[in-house]
Amino acid sequence: MPNPAPQQPRLDCEPLKKLIREVPDFPKKGILFYDITTLLKDKLGLAMLIDALSEHYLTAGIDLVLGMEARGFIFGPAVAYRLNAGFVPLRKPGKLPAATAKFDYALEYGTNTLEIHRDAIQKGQRVLIVDDLLATGGTAEATAGLARSLGAEIAGLGFVVELDFLKGRDKLKEYDVFSLLHYGE
Repeated sequence: MPNPAPQQPRLDCEPLKKLIREVPDFPKKGILFYDITTLLKDKLGLAMLIDALSEHYLTAGIDLVLGMEARGFIFGPAVAYRLNAGFVPLRKPGKLPAATAKFDYALEYGTNTLEIHRDAIQKGQRVLIVDDLLATGGTAEATAGLARSLGAEIAGLGFVVELDFLKGRDKLKEYDVFSLLHYGE
């Protein structure tokens, strides 16, 4: 079921913003970087984050959680555990040992490629794609396309942070997109 409008989690996650360090001019001048490592090291904050992200999908019948390298690896397994689902990593090229499917996609500053094992998803499995950040939506869109090419049904895309002003959600209108924390311009 598509869900293009931002939804608020049932838990009040705004206190989590206080645990995220804002780093100006990183990775280049003019960029304000939201560093989640300070949130990850806070045991109560991390637990709240995983609970709130998982809560939105508890009744969605998720079979697999997909996480993109590298930060999707942080949240994906914990969310999968909470949803009683499996976890599937999407990696950079050359990192997976068995036969892979790959997807090349454009970024605002170049191109990138994701790979997944060809046998990671069975046709009709319901998958949740999880990552730390929804910015322009390119990586999430590529991941959804790759999962669909293997027969997945995309149950949703869950993010810790969404940079609303970059309008990444616009590329994902056909999906249930859920973000815990929103940052405007």
